Amino acid sequence: MREDKRKNLESKGWQVGSATDFLGLSPDEEMFVELKLRLAGGLKRRRVHRRLTQLQLARAVRSSQSRVAKMEAGDPTVSVDLLIRSLLAIGVTPQDLGRLVSG
Repeated sequence: MREDKRKNLESKGWQVGSATDFLGLSPDEEMFVELKLRLAGGLKRRRVHRRLTQLQLARAVRSSQSRVAKMEAGDPTVSVDLLIRSLLAIGVTPQDLGRLVSG
C-alpha cells in the first residue's frame, strides 16, 4: 500500500495491517498459506500454457471441473496433495515443483 494512502486511512481511524495480522496467523501458518497459493497459481498458469480446459485437467486427475476451479482459486478446502498430483498430471517435473514452491 502506498504510504500516503496508509497515512490517510490511519488519520481517519482505520487500522492498517496484513492478512496475517488480521487473521492472527503464526509464521508457519502464513508460510503454509503462501505455499498453497503458489501451487494454485502455478497450476492455473501451467494449465493455461498447455491449453487445457479445467474439465480436461479434472478428467486427468479424476476430479470435477468445479474442484479444479477451487484448486486454482486457492480454496482452503483443497489439499496440498491434490494440488501436487494435479501439477504432476500436467507434466510438471519434481524440479519444476521445487522452483514453484521456492518462489
